[in-house]
Amino acid sequence: MSTVKSVSKALKVLKALRGHSLSGITITELAKQLDESPSQTYRYLQTLIDSGFANQLDDGKYALGTTLIQIAKAHDTEIQRAQDRIAEIIQRTSIIA
Repeated sequence: MSTVKSVSKALKVLKALRGHSLSGITITELAKQLDESPSQTYRYLQTLIDSGFANQLDDGKYALGTTLIQIAKAHDTEIQRAQDRIAEIIQRTSIIA
């Protein structure tokens, strides 16, 4: 399977931001964790920020952005609806049987 390196690296940046939503992480720490240069890490972060997937905190550190959180919330809501529907179907079929 063929992958796009830049997309793969951007996703690695997103994963590296996990656990830093409140306090953030510096670009130096992030670059070190990713084994990338700070300048390359900065470019990925700017792309993610432009898309709302990351943001820069007031102290200059980086954290996950609201777009990613909105996607996760929408996914959770959809899964909850499906689980509720499954439970309803199970309850109906239990009453009939």
